Amino acid sequence: MPSTLLPPRPRPQKAAAPYALIKQHLKEELGRGRWPPGAPMPSDAELVAQFGVSRMTVTRALNELRAEGLIERVQGVGTFAAHLARVASQLQIRDLHEEISARGHRHRAQVQFAREESAGGALAARLGVENGARVFHTLIVHLENDVALQCEDRYVNAAAAPQYLDNDFTRVTPTQYLLQVAPLWQAQYSIEAARPTAQEARLLGIVRDEPCLVVVRRTVGPELPITLARLVHPGSRYLLQGEFKP
Repeated sequence: MPSTLLPPRPRPQKAAAPYALIKQHLKEELGRGRWPPGAPMPSDAELVAQFGVSRMTVTRALNELRAEGLIERVQGVGTFAAHLARVASQLQIRDLHEEISARGHRHRAQVQFAREESAGGALAARLGVENGARVFHTLIVHLENDVALQCEDRYVNAAAAPQYLDNDFTRVTPTQYLLQVAPLWQAQYSIEAARPTAQEARLLGIVRDEPCLVVVRRTVGPELPITLARLVHPGSRYLLQGEFKP
């Protein structure tokens, strides 16, 4: 008697993280026009009650939506659907760890130093703080499958993230932490092809004349400047991609 072949059982799907479910729900509702541009959206407390999660989980979902330019957050006022013109002009701020993980690869961070400094005149002006203000300075090399992908030289306004240096940056990236504790309201950035400094070339394991993609980004919160970062990527190892919808 011929055997009957049964169809293979579907593999169980990995459940999405709670913050991702909240984020996807809000994105879908925004796409349907439930909240027109400028309209108020559910408060943090309402989302906590609706989804039965912690406030930190809700904050992460909302911070990622804001980083994508889909919502606006005003401290002490609430969350609002972003205006379309503003959405179209946003550069998405993504965490490098998440980019690497999304490719199925392994992220590793090498912390060169993490220390407190006093902002001198030029740095203070660029970061937007007073001369002599307390700032935190980290220099971190990010690796993908043990290949150096980015050299991150970052200054953080101590008033905006007082516990910044308490973090283990081999476990949580500066971007992950700052998006949680110091929600950004505005970002300015520049992108150029340039040669690395001698220190950057050494840390990335490249020669001095190798072209690099250099991103300099400054972020500001509703009340305080947050961070100034120089992100250097070897041109042969990194591709900057994005999406634009008119």
